Amino acid sequence: MNFALSVLRLMCLAWLWPVVLLKGSNTQNQRRHKDVYLGENTRHKHGGRIDFKTKKSDSTKSLLIKSEQLLRIEDHDFAMRPGFGGSAIPVGIDVQVESIDSISEVNMDFTMTLYLRHYWQDDRLAFPSSNNKSRTFDARLVKKIWVPDVFFVHSKRSFIHDTTMENIMLRVYPDGNILYSVRITVTALCSMDFSRFPLDTQNCSLELESYAYNENDLMLYWKNGNDSLRTDEIALSQFFIEEFHPSFGLAFYSSTGWYNRLYINFILRRHIFFFMLQTYFPTMLMVMLSWVSFWIDRRAVPARVSLGITTVLTMSTIITGVSASMPQVSYVKAVDIYLWASFLFVFLSVIEYAAVNYFTTVEEMKKLQKGKLPVSYDATQAMAYDGCFHDDIDVSPFPELPTTPSTTRTIPPRASSTEPPPTEGTRLWRKRSVGKNIRFIMSNSYMIDSYSRIIFPLAYLLFNIIYWCIYS
Repeated sequence: MNFALSVLRLMCLAWLWPVVLLKGSNTQNQRRHKDVYLGENTRHKHGGRIDFKTKKSDSTKSLLIKSEQLLRIEDHDFAMRPGFGGSAIPVGIDVQVESIDSISEVNMDFTMTLYLRHYWQDDRLAFPSSNNKSRTFDARLVKKIWVPDVFFVHSKRSFIHDTTMENIMLRVYPDGNILYSVRITVTALCSMDFSRFPLDTQNCSLELESYAYNENDLMLYWKNGNDSLRTDEIALSQFFIEEFHPSFGLAFYSSTGWYNRLYINFILRRHIFFFMLQTYFPTMLMVMLSWVSFWIDRRAVPARVSLGITTVLTMSTIITGVSASMPQVSYVKAVDIYLWASFLFVFLSVIEYAAVNYFTTVEEMKKLQKGKLPVSYDATQAMAYDGCFHDDIDVSPFPELPTTPSTTRTIPPRASSTEPPPTEGTRLWRKRSVGKNIRFIMSNSYMIDSYSRIIFPLAYLLFNIIYWCIYS
């Protein structure tokens, strides 16, 4: 009986064994298909890139490792410059100026965006190549090799653009030649001379120099001479760029020695039209407006005083506005000369009316004391039709003065003169001294306005001719 049961069990196992093998094979195939499905889903989810969790071998990482191995970065000490201990390594520079963003007269600086390119040779980075093609890298590899430490002298602020990645390019050639390019915006000092402002021309420069390596270790030079400096089409609001040119020189520091220095020089000539509209034309109009008071009745005190004060205050506002937009320099600028001379003309027109009013009052008081004017005389009526006072015109009837012996004038006999009488055809000239002319004008104060109508415009015209001949 036991033997029969054993035979039955063996027969059942023989019948079930193929089924178990087939089921195991199906399970392995399902797992394999599941892995492939997950890999495809991961590829689509990450935009064609395989995640590190699902695939250990990263093609980008392996390519970077291959590049580092190709350039033998781990085999050299890139903290030292190429050819350390030998002659100075030559580093060529060329610059392409993209834009001049701003020029500030108050801070005496300018902001420039440029492409700075370095050229040198490092035999440690040479690699074999069958097609002699270069390899281009970004900022990640730049941090692992030696690059020149060029900085901007007299710079206030500078930064490397980093949108969307750092704007840095490294190109390595099979023979070890290297091109290193970077896009920089720098704000640097420009020592400006405002003695001729706003008719001035400014010379500014951006200076490049190695910070750590003097001329015994690193030699900076312009890669292509004068063609090493290129510019895009640059348009500025207040300046016209007359010239862009490179130059070079040496800088000495007492503690570290001589350094090569490169200069990016540019000449800026200021546009005058903006300042003509904002400063010069309004100033001219205010000066001419102050001359209107010479045609106003000298007895119209409120009109002439208010006109004079208004022009004086307007000139003060213009001077304050110009000074606020300029640096506080210790010398006189060209615009200061024009504004203060114009302010002097406006101020003198106010002083002119003060003199006219004073002399008129003194003249009337003298006439009143001598009895030539009645007590009830109204001086505001003594005006001729041309708008000026003429005190010799009888506007109101005067009372007749009684004739008395004391008021009768006796004409003394003329003394005999030894001078011969004038012959026919000669003219008699009555000479007056300067003092008599001044007293005559003071006694006829209306003549001051008449002379001012001519003297003030001619003097201002002469000043403008001299000013523009000197500064233009």
